[in-house]
Amino acid sequence: MHLKRFAEAKPYEAPNHHGVVGLRLQGFEPNGPANQWIGLSQFLPGGGAGPDSTPFEKVYVVLDGEIAVIVAGEECVLGKYDSCTIPPGEVREIVNRRNDVCTMLVVIPYPLAVKP
Repeated sequence: MHLKRFAEAKPYEAPNHHGVVGLRLQGFEPNGPANQWIGLSQFLPGGGAGPDSTPFEKVYVVLDGEIAVIVAGEECVLGKYDSCTIPPGEVREIVNRRNDVCTMLVVIPYPLAVKP
């Protein structure tokens, strides 16, 4: 088992994100997960990401608040415990349109070049 306490989580900056505080909960560390990393993103009011895409899929799980996810001009609002998968190469934009923080769990596989 690889245990990591929340107090030990290190912040990270994700490319093309604004008004977001990210913490890496698991991944990119000795004895950690071999196939993915897990982040906790806190989107401030007006914060967001994109539009952009990545060459690997992403899973978003909203833990608190709401976030708008826009793909191909269509907007979907995710609320508490809602989730979505963004396939590789799909262009998405994320926007917190509310006046409270949206907290989201992010699961992303390691890029192939990083896998052991």
